[in-house]
Amino acid sequence: MDIRHLEYFVEVARCKSFTKAARNLYITQPTISKMVKQMEDELGVVLFERLAKSVEITDAGKAIYLQVQNIVNSFHNLSSELEAIVNVKRGNIRIGLPPMVGSSFFPQIMGMFCEAYPNITIQLWEDGAKKVAEDVANGSLDIGVTLLPLQEDIFDSFPFVRDDLKLVVHTSHPLAQSSAATLAELAGEDFILFHENFLLHDRIINECMHAGFKPRVHYEGSQWDFVCEMVAANLGIALLPSRICRGLDEKRVSIISLTEPVIPWNLAMIWRKDRYLSFAAREWIMFTQKLLREAMDSSI
Repeated sequence: MDIRHLEYFVEVARCKSFTKAARNLYITQPTISKMVKQMEDELGVVLFERLAKSVEITDAGKAIYLQVQNIVNSFHNLSSELEAIVNVKRGNIRIGLPPMVGSSFFPQIMGMFCEAYPNITIQLWEDGAKKVAEDVANGSLDIGVTLLPLQEDIFDSFPFVRDDLKLVVHTSHPLAQSSAATLAELAGEDFILFHENFLLHDRIINECMHAGFKPRVHYEGSQWDFVCEMVAANLGIALLPSRICRGLDEKRVSIISLTEPVIPWNLAMIWRKDRYLSFAAREWIMFTQKLLREAMDSSI
């Protein structure tokens, strides 16, 4: 058994699929299946229960998963540190961005970074802030963007956006001509939310509960433009960051300030405190921190 066996085992456990794990590792599905089977034979236990369309980790697999993950992480940390020393200004960065963030802030920054560091490649994953934070925590991503507040015992971070949510309604809605509305006024409305991988999903529901009602969720989506189109079709209301609202067509929807309470939408870039960061990741953090803070200061 070598480090490749352990890497393949961890990826299959994470993906719950030999096919997805093979795709992520850029190898064939039979290869990863064979390697995991060799590992099972050597250990004398079954690590995965093979189902029709997925796999489930067994009790034996769970028992060794954490130890194997630590070994793989330690090996990657060592390899990354040596690579940073030997191959200066080369590397790969895995970055997670929520959909509302990527198009607003990072295309220009990424272009500038890639021009400055042409030998560093960037792999981007788009997902909700909750999933991004989970993937940074478990090592699937090097760096991510998520909502504040965050778990300060796990992550280092720097904030770069201070914003709040606005109410978005159809132009025929009774509140469409109002300059402001309270959250309590929205009891009984049909809400269009981002799905549960997004921290905004939980935050809006929690704020509604604090305001005395449980929101009636009519639709859930993963893209802000889809949410806006649903509102424009008069299928419900939405709460979106004011930065997103600035680009909406106010002939189709009305944007209203939300009061009592004001719901913040503050963003930070995060990375694990206890994990080695490659040269590439460290350069990305310093590069973007400077540019984003300059942009943040200029908007105050």
